[in-house]
Amino acid sequence: MSHPLADFYKGKRVVVTGHTGFQGGWVVAWLKLLGAQVCGYGLPPASRPNFFDATLLDRGITSIFGDIRDRNSLANMFTEFQPEIVIHCAAPTSRQAWDREPVDAFSTNVMGAVHILEEARLTHSVRALVLVSIDSCSELGARPLEERGGLGAHDLHSASVASAELASSAFNNSFFQKTSTGVATARSVDVIGGGDWREGRAIPDLVRAVTSGGPVLAGSGQAVRLWHVLEPARAYLLLAQKLFECGQQYSGVWAFGPEDKALISAAQLSKSFGELWQVEEGAAARQKTPPQPSRGPKSIANKAQAELGWSPVLSPDEALAWTVEWYRGFYADPSSTLRTTEDQLHQYMRMTIP
Repeated sequence: MSHPLADFYKGKRVVVTGHTGFQGGWVVAWLKLLGAQVCGYGLPPASRPNFFDATLLDRGITSIFGDIRDRNSLANMFTEFQPEIVIHCAAPTSRQAWDREPVDAFSTNVMGAVHILEEARLTHSVRALVLVSIDSCSELGARPLEERGGLGAHDLHSASVASAELASSAFNNSFFQKTSTGVATARSVDVIGGGDWREGRAIPDLVRAVTSGGPVLAGSGQAVRLWHVLEPARAYLLLAQKLFECGQQYSGVWAFGPEDKALISAAQLSKSFGELWQVEEGAAARQKTPPQPSRGPKSIANKAQAELGWSPVLSPDEALAWTVEWYRGFYADPSSTLRTTEDQLHQYMRMTIP
């Protein structure tokens, strides 16, 4: 498919950390379709099943199982692969991981980011580095998903991410200002999409419930944002392209996310999820009609819209419908999962052609 991202990424050497995880896996799957040379670096998949195995993600890429806290292993990968672009997605995200091993989780987020920054500094081929972050690292009381304002922390997770952002800013100011390498932090909210089986997440809880015949109830009862994983994935790819082409002009903090209307209650999510799981095949196909621009949620990240040309394209209803479609296909015929993933990527790309 002809697409501006394909025109740029074809043949580019791209490292994605956390490629065995949910969000990093979708980024790699997209880069493969774009024709990039991809090296994935991350721990073995943390769950069974998982997106990495379901989509045969290691085919056609260099896949390395390693810990980003292992300097030697990481350095060897950078030296051998000589990446031009690095997208750092590796981080512990489940609340259970923080409760069980806070020291390990903290060191992964903070020292993992420092190791990535240092290897990018020492590897002259690197022209763009995107470090994926979260919105909760901003100071309490600040409007979510704004680049302005200070960093804050109300729990261990947000404290570690804020620390990683400070390290990124310090490295950029100390080492990258006079180079052709751009370094940016990309803040986002949590996302949904096919292939997520993490602990303590509403959609994975619903999937486990419906496939086991239990009551369809969403997790902890907290509200959930219906925002598809492909929205921030596109933001990371666009940002990395701008960093590669323009360097320091696009360095710094960026924020990506939907408006508040994407937020629904756990009860409404459970109801909508249960109804969608029962949709007939013909009706499911109709759910995939591309939305009109006025239907999708507008981004509250005006900087991203103005300078990257990025804004979400899927409405909350469509984000949920695509997610259910992916899981239903997986449980009906696991061998069809790669095709479903690529079909959704192609469809999304058609929606975003200027």
